[in-house]
Amino acid sequence: METSKTKLCEAYPDTLTSMANLASTYRNQGRWEEAEQLFVQVIETCKTKLGEDYPDTLTSMANLASTYRNQGRWEEAEQLEVQVMETSKTKLGEDHPDTLTSMANLAFT
Repeated sequence: METSKTKLCEAYPDTLTSMANLASTYRNQGRWEEAEQLFVQVIETCKTKLGEDYPDTLTSMANLASTYRNQGRWEEAEQLEVQVMETSKTKLGEDHPDTLTSMANLAFT
């Protein structure tokens, strides 16, 4: 990931994917603070470079919500899940698989 950031820049899609994968690994290991910091960085970069309604942005937001949910941070998780669901409905439609997944994630929260 560091090499990708140095050689390609942080906003390069493969770099963002590497960062998101590392954040997921941290989450799965229970390294909550590191996961949160990296997910927030990915989200901010995605929003700036790709747009707030870009699929990778929404996926990163859902991943951060999952990190919050795993810690029992229900209100923060719910807030993000609602954002993801509403944006997915608008961008993709109510019947799109990603929208349905976001609805299920919100219900799970």
